[in-house]
Amino acid sequence: MIRLLPYAIADGVTNMAVDEVMVRMSAESGAASLRFYGWSKATVSLGYFQAAASRLTDSRLASLPFVRRPSGGATLVHHHELTYALALPPGPTWHSAEPWMARMHRIVIAALASLGVTQNLALSGEATVRHGDILCFQQFTPGDLLCTGRKVVGSAQRKHHRALMQHGSVLLAQSEYTPILPGIRELTGVELTMTAMREAVLREFVRDTEWTIEQASWDEQERGTISDLATMKYLSKEWNERR
Repeated sequence: MIRLLPYAIADGVTNMAVDEVMVRMSAESGAASLRFYGWSKATVSLGYFQAAASRLTDSRLASLPFVRRPSGGATLVHHHELTYALALPPGPTWHSAEPWMARMHRIVIAALASLGVTQNLALSGEATVRHGDILCFQQFTPGDLLCTGRKVVGSAQRKHHRALMQHGSVLLAQSEYTPILPGIRELTGVELTMTAMREAVLREFVRDTEWTIEQASWDEQERGTISDLATMKYLSKEWNERR
């Protein structure tokens, strides 16, 4: 059984705190969790190892609020996208021979196909290809989801006491802050709503894993930890500008 947490739209600080709490709960209590979410305003997130100054190379990025992710990877602009987070305990119940990066992206391919998007969807090959130095969606890493040769889904991971957290972005449409990156709408002519995409991914996730979904909400302890992490970590200059 995996719990499905409520869909929510929040700022970047809260979203990253929530994702961290998910993996902490997987490590501490063995709870598996999935959630989908959005962003209250266009937000830059930096990979854990990125320099904070990297976002200043583009005035459009520099104008946006930013937060550092607990996961790796390059710069993301979270705008017209559906974001997911998956947190799993260690062990064979939750992990198969197929890495979760590729598995989740394959699930998204099936979801897109069910919504009428079938044009040239494929997972990126084994070699990393860089079309730019800053933006994540200009860097193709193994298992990324490409549409007509352009990246439309990318994910990153973090482990906590052997539990896995993976979160990723489904780029539904181009953002005015990253005009160099077309979304699914521009590449296929299909305009997908957050609701339709979320429901399709969940449906294909259940079909692929055969896991039972339990609708769940945050308990009081989790809400308190989310609030503490948001304020003390993800809102702090020490965390966001540590590199």
